[in-house]
Amino acid sequence: MEKKLLLGNEAVARGLYEAGVKVISSYPGTPSTEITEAASKYDEMYSEWAPNEKVAFEVAIGASFGGARSFCAMKHVGLNVAADPLYTASYIGVNGGMVCAVADDPGMHSSQNEQDSRRHAIAAKVPMLEPADSQEALDFTKIAFDLSEQFDTPFLLRLSTRISHSRSLVNISERAELPLKEYKKDVMKNVMMPAMAKKAHVKVEARNEALADWADTAAFELGVNKEEIFNTEIGIIAAGTTYNYAREAMGENASYLKLGIVNPLPKKAIIDFASKVKTLYVIEELDDIIETHCIKLGVKAIGREVFPPLGEYNQSMIASAILGTRKETVAVDCEIPPRPPVLCAGCPHRGLYYALKNLNLYVSGDIGCYTLGAQAPLAMMDTCVCMGASVSALHGYNTARGTDAAKKSIAVIGDSTFIHSGITGLIDIVYNKGMSTVIVLDNSITGMTGHQNNPLNGKTIKGDPTTAVNLEALAKSIGINRVVVVDPFDIKATREAVKAELEAEEPSLVISRRPCALLKSVTHAPALKIDADKCVGCKMCLKVGCPAISQKIFENGKTKAVIDPNQCLGCGVCIESCRLGAIGNN
Repeated sequence: MEKKLLLGNEAVARGLYEAGVKVISSYPGTPSTEITEAASKYDEMYSEWAPNEKVAFEVAIGASFGGARSFCAMKHVGLNVAADPLYTASYIGVNGGMVCAVADDPGMHSSQNEQDSRRHAIAAKVPMLEPADSQEALDFTKIAFDLSEQFDTPFLLRLSTRISHSRSLVNISERAELPLKEYKKDVMKNVMMPAMAKKAHVKVEARNEALADWADTAAFELGVNKEEIFNTEIGIIAAGTTYNYAREAMGENASYLKLGIVNPLPKKAIIDFASKVKTLYVIEELDDIIETHCIKLGVKAIGREVFPPLGEYNQSMIASAILGTRKETVAVDCEIPPRPPVLCAGCPHRGLYYALKNLNLYVSGDIGCYTLGAQAPLAMMDTCVCMGASVSALHGYNTARGTDAAKKSIAVIGDSTFIHSGITGLIDIVYNKGMSTVIVLDNSITGMTGHQNNPLNGKTIKGDPTTAVNLEALAKSIGINRVVVVDPFDIKATREAVKAELEAEEPSLVISRRPCALLKSVTHAPALKIDADKCVGCKMCLKVGCPAISQKIFENGKTKAVIDPNQCLGCGVCIESCRLGAIGNN
């Protein structure tokens, strides 16, 4: 059997291939993105980027109705967007197997909140598997499809940043080529009107009981759940990455009940395991779901008493909580400066923000690379809630504060995010006679998650040409009469255009259009230089926030600005910041 070293996400994609999946629809979101990117390389499976997670889930469930095995992937906050179809699909069930992978982000490495997706599984009454390494990511994906069809339900696969983005060896096998299942019209099963839904709910509750029995029996036979008995003084119940942490921290100084199915949870197995150990610990990120289940079963377990409900766990923290041991550390006697992420050198978003810097605007922000503009020295964002909220929230802000506020406020939103969920907010502004100014930062790519194509740049997931949404025409079609396109590197023209739109007595759409500096198709100007004779070290250029600009102490003891030629892409945004003309091409 061939072995490969795969990311957890790549292993899920391989599992899709081996399981005979035919249709994949996703929206990119870290840490889930690589699943669909890797899956798109298998020509036997159809893959696409959908406009948002709700659409992706609906495409997948539709393909399931059509008899195909189908899949969608998203990050934890994406499941919020897909929750509407998820909850009703639970009642309907499937035809071909359907699996949705959701990647949680404990520690918020790339997210605006910490969220435990097991909550959605419980509320939607949908089963969920959670792998602990790449091999399980592959195996559990295949098992989830079999169980989806066996129990007539969509299945959730819970990943986390550490499982998605760590590598381990996996055994790969051949693809199972499966014919489409026959489609039969069945209104009572597939149409969720109240009369049908009442009967379907009864079916769902019975299914959950059957799945709980499976978790106690067949799950152990398949190796989804595992019991490892070593030292019975300490017992640990864990799932996913927390099992790995516990195993590394405790070794054979404890016994383990490793859970691979985390909804519904087993009952008898937990009671039996608890009876074999003296002290039982439950280790889980983020919420106390397994611990609460133990309490319901009358099993005494230590969980939140010693393990926090936030952030990522690690081996040292677990050893400290259970054994009271701490690894020796060495403290440094100086304050380490923070190193927050910044907009890349040459990023077009920096040009827009710098153009608007001194206009004293309220900026309703959104999710994307441009969110980094909230950081000093640009500090060009007041709020950020979720995908698409910048547009809707600006309308609310201006409705509350009136016309004067509308003339001193804007919304910023990326091209992919606008397609995801900004369009409806813009329609709301027009329909309800608002006068907000919305700026779409169109950099021709979905940047934050690693350069995925989207409906605005005219390329599919495979890079093939397709119809591109015309932003200008779209805006006109919904009633936006004022549509302006600006080049964010033209600071003066951008500033004047936005000022003009803010004065208008009707809604406006400003499109800040320039491709991402990191795209291979983009040609850059030569790196800029600073004339040391003209520079007086005033630090005004540092307010641009470009990582290519720094300060240097020269031999004469004077501190002056310098530009790193290896980072500078010659965008020219910094030129306007220097009133002495010290920045240029010479």
